[in-house]
Amino acid sequence: MDSAWTEGLVNVVDVEATCWAGSPPPGEVSEIIEIGLTVIGLAAGERLARHRILVRPARSTVSEFCTELTGLTQPEVDRGTTFTEACRLLAAEHRAGARPWVSWGDYDRHQFTRQCQATRTPYPFNRRHTNAKAAFTEAYGLRKRPGMAQALRIAGLRLEGRHHRGEDDAWNIAALVLHLSARGSWPAPAEHPA
Repeated sequence: MDSAWTEGLVNVVDVEATCWAGSPPPGEVSEIIEIGLTVIGLAAGERLARHRILVRPARSTVSEFCTELTGLTQPEVDRGTTFTEACRLLAAEHRAGARPWVSWGDYDRHQFTRQCQATRTPYPFNRRHTNAKAAFTEAYGLRKRPGMAQALRIAGLRLEGRHHRGEDDAWNIAALVLHLSARGSWPAPAEHPA
């Protein structure tokens, strides 16, 4: 086993992307505008670090609806880095290619896959991904998969920060992962095609 796995560190990732109340305007596509990342130590049961990468969209703009949902504005994301540079940072500074990673649902994984293919950017993550929403649903024996805020309520945890802000959502998802791990309900990461 590689050292990243044996060191027990896991990256919890949450992205925010350009979005609209209805269909995207002609010629625009949903693109990642914020990557939130929290590093957790499963063995220690702790959130160890939190990071935020703002990403400048190339083929879309931040709508009023998106700003209301995420708090992110066009001038703010205009100061961000390119998507390709953000992926390079994930790999180089956050060991995304070595550490197992987690997201709430599969949206984040699929969005990275789509955007990497569209921009011909190397996929920054490895294939050991865990869908925390599915793990939580199974651990609690729920019929429907809850949203992150609802899962926090079920687990008796409080929402920290702003919901639909990548950095804060990754921090809260990390709390849920550690909660499941403490209960003995955290699964080994599954292998997914890159």
